[in-house]
Amino acid sequence: MRTDAVGEPRLDPSTSDVAGLLERMHLVGIGGAGMSGIARILLARGQQVSGSDAKDSRTVLALRAQGARIALGHQADNLDQFDQDPSAIVVSTAIRRDNAELVAAQERGIPVLRRAEALAALMADHRVACVAGTHGKTSTTSMLTVALQHCRLDPSFAIGGDLNESGANAHHGDGGIFVAEADESDGSFLVFAPSVAVVTNVEPDHLDHHGTAEAYTAVFERFVERIEPGGVLIACADDPGAALLADRAEAEGVRVRRYGHAVTGDSDARMVGYRPEHSSGVVTVELTGRLVDVVVSVPGEHMAGNAVAAVLAGLELGAPLEGLLEGLAAFGGVRRRFEFKGRADGVRVYDDYAHHPTEVDAQLRAARPVVGDGRLVVVFQPHLYSRTAAFAAEFATALGLADEVVVLDVFGAREDPQPGVTGELIAGDVPLPAERVHYEPSLSAAAPLVAGLVGPGDLVLTMGAGDVTMLGPEILAEIDRERGAEEDE
Repeated sequence: MRTDAVGEPRLDPSTSDVAGLLERMHLVGIGGAGMSGIARILLARGQQVSGSDAKDSRTVLALRAQGARIALGHQADNLDQFDQDPSAIVVSTAIRRDNAELVAAQERGIPVLRRAEALAALMADHRVACVAGTHGKTSTTSMLTVALQHCRLDPSFAIGGDLNESGANAHHGDGGIFVAEADESDGSFLVFAPSVAVVTNVEPDHLDHHGTAEAYTAVFERFVERIEPGGVLIACADDPGAALLADRAEAEGVRVRRYGHAVTGDSDARMVGYRPEHSSGVVTVELTGRLVDVVVSVPGEHMAGNAVAAVLAGLELGAPLEGLLEGLAAFGGVRRRFEFKGRADGVRVYDDYAHHPTEVDAQLRAARPVVGDGRLVVVFQPHLYSRTAAFAAEFATALGLADEVVVLDVFGAREDPQPGVTGELIAGDVPLPAERVHYEPSLSAAAPLVAGLVGPGDLVLTMGAGDVTMLGPEILAEIDRERGAEEDE
């Protein structure tokens, strides 16, 4: 264990104290997507787990049922749920430095780990595959996991979303392989040392932490340096940032496999065609001298690219091609990735996590063939004040691909409000007629507004990384209520 200049701990996963740190972990914010995954794996390995969260949730209840001791609220005595002090506590970047549990742990000399450091400790003695990138890492990690499971390799995994097949975001497997989503947002993925690294794309984001686009790109270069000797980088040749990263890695002696439309190498996967099929798609790939059809059960050519990356990674991990293809065809998707929420009076409602302009653009293009003869109505919630200020114009342009747009106010998450930074910054520049763009600062007013805008055949897509995900059921209920009231008149 060592400490950097700002007092944050840094774990070297190769040190001999890793096993001891895992014995009694306390996770602050245990109900979150990343923390709950670590808790699930620890519990499956028979370790003692305690934690805290702001409120009860289905995830908290499930972890309690598996044996975790979880307190609600954040106070120092949450660390006293076992007879001994925790062997370590785990925090995410969302936890403020004055958090009572963090302060108490530091006063007691209890090691404090970031989420990625705890995850790296869990990876010990496994062959590790990490999926990184500005966009698509959750979907790609999920596809790879399901494909490997279909090949009966039983990987351990930790993903930033719940697989629809299992409803879980993490699993302790017996296959000796660990598949993980590698989050670049705070640079903490630099603690990983994968033998297989996938980079889907590199495009400026999380500038609230990294500061500049150059610094953001540099952290990916450092990530590639973490690949184990003899390992491989799998990179998208169609993305300029990932392509440049691959070229630099290759010049440094790293073995590289590329995928995309613009590849020519013998070990590459060249995408030669894509055809949408309702809510799925088929991508034809030239791989090792033969043409292969990869069936992807989620829409969009960007998802097809993710599936091809998963194929290459699976091959590197020793899985058979036919098994990988069968697994991808059976892939049921990930929660909040174009997730179908229901239908009311002929209106379909989906939910998606897209919170960067490139993601919004890609998902709206993917949704268009699914819409059919109706209209595409998007309810977008900006995520983070810093991201909204930096990319307002780009968000507006992407949202112009819809037929009707409702922009909510900013979901600030870990950030404090910035004067003048609201959803109206985006709504005012959407390139659609003014009557088809709506700025609605009140989340509670959004469902009635949307219900009044839509009709049979329309597709509603709620988008964003915040609490906009709650709107889908509310919109469906409001449509039913309004149509029922009309019939009663």
